[in-house]
Amino acid sequence: MPKSSTDEIRPEYDLSQLKRGVKGKYFSKAKAGTNLVLIDPDLTKAFPNEESVNRALRLLLETASDATRTSQRTPKRVKKPIKARPKKPTRITTRP
Repeated sequence: MPKSSTDEIRPEYDLSQLKRGVKGKYFSKAKAGTNLVLIDPDLTKAFPNEESVNRALRLLLETASDATRTSQRTPKRVKKPIKARPKKPTRITTRP
């Protein structure tokens, strides 16, 4: 099928679905310095609002920091190799 120079959109795209979106919906938040992150739909059941997401992320960060801090304070003990003790010399006594 030859492609015309004016037709840049594939015919299988349904443009009626694109009209549901709101242009610039997150612009004001992005402009204000808020980090906007979209989560997967299955996670919205566990984290329905920004408060629950922030609480979970802070707990994760605290747990990771505690784990790192603990491992830095207590160095791993390295077992020293067991050295073989030198054998005591046996005295050989000769009887005259």
